Amino acid sequence: MTLTQLEYIVAVANHKNFSEAAEHCFVTQPTLSMQIQKLEDELGVIIFDRSKHPVMPTEVGEKVLKQARVILQESTQLQNVVSEETGEFAGRLRIGVIPTVAPFLLPMFLNDFIAKYPNLEIIVNEIITDEITNRLKKDLIDVGILAFPINQPGIIEDSLYFEPFVGYIPGNHPLGKKKNLTLDDINVDELLLLEEGHCLRDQVLKICDSSERDLSHKTNKILFESGNLNTLTNLVEQGFGITLLPYLAIQYMPGTKSKELLREFVPPVPRREIGLIYNKTIPKKKLISELKKEILGVIPQELTETKNSLIVH
Repeated sequence: MTLTQLEYIVAVANHKNFSEAAEHCFVTQPTLSMQIQKLEDELGVIIFDRSKHPVMPTEVGEKVLKQARVILQESTQLQNVVSEETGEFAGRLRIGVIPTVAPFLLPMFLNDFIAKYPNLEIIVNEIITDEITNRLKKDLIDVGILAFPINQPGIIEDSLYFEPFVGYIPGNHPLGKKKNLTLDDINVDELLLLEEGHCLRDQVLKICDSSERDLSHKTNKILFESGNLNTLTNLVEQGFGITLLPYLAIQYMPGTKSKELLREFVPPVPRREIGLIYNKTIPKKKLISELKKEILGVIPQELTETKNSLIVH
């Protein structure tokens, strides 16, 4: 019996699929299946009912999996005890980051973090909020970076910064003549939004007090809902509507032409709270603490202040 075999059966239990479990474990499916078969032969039991789709554990398999998770957690804890004593973290850190944070925050700290801990393997998944919380509960990731609140039992929320929203307005729009925006300036009928499932969409609608409105009545000939912010900014530049962008996103805008379309809000400035989430029982708390320290070291001072702000939850 090996720890690798235990990792494989837990992966199959989490994914309910041998192929997806193999992909998660970075091995071929035949390799994973062979190792699980060896473990079953050694124990003299069948862990998974392979006739069912999705794959399900047998009754005795459930008991084996429960103990396997305990053994793997204790093994990780042993590694972390050594890491905390030596300050040399090793192993794997799996991070889930929402799409409206990942492309802007990760470049600010990831290279330095990797350089500081060269023996640490970092796996980053760019996924929406619901997927982050689901994977956290299944122990498929160690930590998530997303917008608060989550309010789920057993999950710790650890705040990082408060990110302002900024208006992105076409040059020929009446609001383009204003130096700054107020919350009342934003007309939901003109908003270009991310598609459902993105927390930024919900936050923008809350700013407009429009979370319960049916947007299908819009008078525009085309209703745009995109999966990424770049598409929204391109559409704004073509005059299809207005949108709201998170502060870090505008730091990566090329040239002065795009920045001329930006409009900040007068107080109270709408902001979203970004932070880390992880399980209460996770054995990698010291490493996550180091991750938090690294992120806070690159965050602009103005993102840590909440005076004259409207925090959108």
